[in-house]
Amino acid sequence: MKNTKSEPVTLGFAITGSFCTYQKILEVLEKMAEMNFNIIPIFSEKSSTLDNRFQKADDFVSKVQEITGNKGIFTIPEAEPIGPKGYLDALVIAPCTGNTLAKLCHGITDSTVLMAAKAHLRNEKPLIISVSTNDALGMNFTNLGQLMNTKNIYFVPFGQDNYIKKTNSMIAHVDLIPETIEAALKGKQIQPVIRSPFS
Repeated sequence: MKNTKSEPVTLGFAITGSFCTYQKILEVLEKMAEMNFNIIPIFSEKSSTLDNRFQKADDFVSKVQEITGNKGIFTIPEAEPIGPKGYLDALVIAPCTGNTLAKLCHGITDSTVLMAAKAHLRNEKPLIISVSTNDALGMNFTNLGQLMNTKNIYFVPFGQDNYIKKTNSMIAHVDLIPETIEAALKGKQIQPVIRSPFS
């Protein structure tokens, strides 16, 4: 997908704590950095501070900022001006954990990413969710359905990533994030949304 707008799309890219997806997130960020996007990284408190078996938090944050060429947003006070200043054309939450999904659905704003989402939605611009949760077809199923029917919220196509061992788990096809953004900026949900089994 090539963005044909003369002015770059200013995109918020919010990252929550689904650590196993981070390598794919870095790959899609590298791809998008070559497109007509000005990417502002937004980190949840966990994504920016917790070392894990996949990478060290500081290394991941540094890599994201290096790829995007922009300093990240790390705190609720830093995220709040996204609303009144209205400088984002679209905001992506990738990965979006079940915890963030549930809180977003119920209007809870207790993290940097959730504040960014709340602030951005007040401007009636696209919020794109790239889901990654073990309970998408379990306790989070109602939240998923409600958000899919909420104005200005769009989903990156997703499917069951391991329907034998983790029957409730679903994860987005992150390689489709750019195409999903392109459709969302036109007010459309990319189809089909459910692409399963995961491949």
